[in-house]
Amino acid sequence: QTEPPCLEVSIPDGLFLSLGLVSLVENVLVVTAIAKNRNLHSPMYYFICCLAVFNLLVSMSNVLEMAILLLLEAGVLATQASVLQQLDNIIDVLICGSMVSSLCFLGSIAVDRYISIFYALRYHSIMMLPRVWRAIVAIWVVSVLSSTLFIAYYNHTAVLLCLVTFFVAMLVLMAVLYVHMLARACQHARGIARLHKRQHPIHQGFGLKGAATLTILLGV
Repeated sequence: QTEPPCLEVSIPDGLFLSLGLVSLVENVLVVTAIAKNRNLHSPMYYFICCLAVFNLLVSMSNVLEMAILLLLEAGVLATQASVLQQLDNIIDVLICGSMVSSLCFLGSIAVDRYISIFYALRYHSIMMLPRVWRAIVAIWVVSVLSSTLFIAYYNHTAVLLCLVTFFVAMLVLMAVLYVHMLARACQHARGIARLHKRQHPIHQGFGLKGAATLTILLGV
């Protein structure tokens, strides 16, 4: 009662449900495409598939939560407060776990691309499928356990610090890897340009386009 009131941001229910359903459909399409296309059965696409699965769980959780709230407000659904609290905790665990796992799989994709560029000849011996599957299972287990602890102790400052530290660490890791890959690509492009006696402004423009594309991707 002594704390200042929280600022409420009102989002139309129809817009929220529409965004959730669009995200649900597009992630289902990603998973289906990777599952059915044998050409996409490689480590990077397995990571992308897992990323889509966790995003799918977030979409399902948001749509389910909104649907239950609408049913409760309309008086169609009536249940005990304890049941609602348990359901809310489960949805929060799914959302938090999906966020953690999504960052992990984004980092895994960056590491996979880094190895494919800098260790191209050893790529298949490093990124063996059994090793990839072990990494995927480990990410799933860690995500579920960490999200359960985060939701159980959500009011502790240490939880917020862990989340922020993890988020920043993964962003820094991805930024460093992609910038290093971009630098190698620009170096390679300059070598090809010198070989073909191209003019300097042309491959400089190529490097700027690559840098702009990388910045947009990382920003998004």
